[in-house]
Amino acid sequence: MTPPGSTVPPGAGGDAASPGLPEVGRPAPEIALVDTHGTPVTLAGFRGTPVALVFVPFAFSRTCTGELCTLRDNLAVFDRAGVLLCAVSCDPLFALRAWAEQDGYTFDLLSDFWPHGAAARAYGVFDEARGVPRRGSFLVDAEGVLRWSVVSPAGQARDIDGYRLAVAALG
Repeated sequence: MTPPGSTVPPGAGGDAASPGLPEVGRPAPEIALVDTHGTPVTLAGFRGTPVALVFVPFAFSRTCTGELCTLRDNLAVFDRAGVLLCAVSCDPLFALRAWAEQDGYTFDLLSDFWPHGAAARAYGVFDEARGVPRRGSFLVDAEGVLRWSVVSPAGQARDIDGYRLAVAALG
C-alpha cells in the first residue's frame, strides 16, 4: 500500500544519466555519504530505524534554507515516530557544517559531493544540467523499503503536511 502523500509515479523523473525514481514499495537504493564531520554514513547502517532523505540543491539558498528551517521547527513530527531526518546536498561537508551551525539544524546534513551526485543519481533526482539534486524527499522504513516519495519543481518548497502524512502512515 502506498502511504498518503506519495506524488511520484514509479519510474518517473530522472534523465538520461539517472535511473529514474525508485519505486515505492521496493527496497530503497543504497547510498554512501559523509556527514558534516566526515564520518561515513550508509543507508544500510540505519537498518532498524526509518529514515527521511531530503535532497536539496544548494546550501544557504533561500528556498532550501526555508525548507530545512521548517523541518527543524517541526522535528517533533519525525522524533515522535522514531524517524531519522537526513538532508542531502552535493555541497562539500564544510559548507554543510557551516549551514547547520548557522541555522541550528540538529538533524544530519549529508554530503553527496564525491562522487558528485551519486546518491541523488541513485534516487533519480540529480539534475545533470545544473549539477545539483532536484527537491526530492524519500521516506524509507526500518527494513529499508521505500514508503513515500515526492519531487517538487525547481524553486518550489515541499509541503510539511506531506511529511506528516507519510510519517503517520508508517504507523
